[in-house]
Amino acid sequence: MENTELLKTGRDLMLSLHKSLVDFEREVHEGIHGKVTSGQFLNLLIEDSQFAWLRTFSTLIVDIDEMFAQKDGFDEETVGAHLKKMREIVLFLEGDEEFLAKYQAALQQDLDAAGKHGELRQLLR
Repeated sequence: MENTELLKTGRDLMLSLHKSLVDFEREVHEGIHGKVTSGQFLNLLIEDSQFAWLRTFSTLIVDIDEMFAQKDGFDEETVGAHLKKMREIVLFLEGDEEFLAKYQAALQQDLDAAGKHGELRQLLR
């Protein structure tokens, strides 16, 4: 598979994984603190340090989307850099201790996220 197609497919899988992780974190949060509205939860995702680890995914997804949206195109080096970052995240090659601990804990507790993580790992090998 060509790197550009690999990145597109990986981005879609990462977005799906991110959604599963966000849903899981919302369920945990609401189990402890009670129900919140979608707007309140969005604010938590953006501002609360408890959810900062999820921004690793959303930041990369946005960066990839911005690259593909460039009117003047993009180069293979940028595609490669995004693939490298995606591999580092999904293969646990990079990240601070808090990110790694929260990501691995979520994968152990949420089968949907674990399945999507496995699909993404397989794609990136």
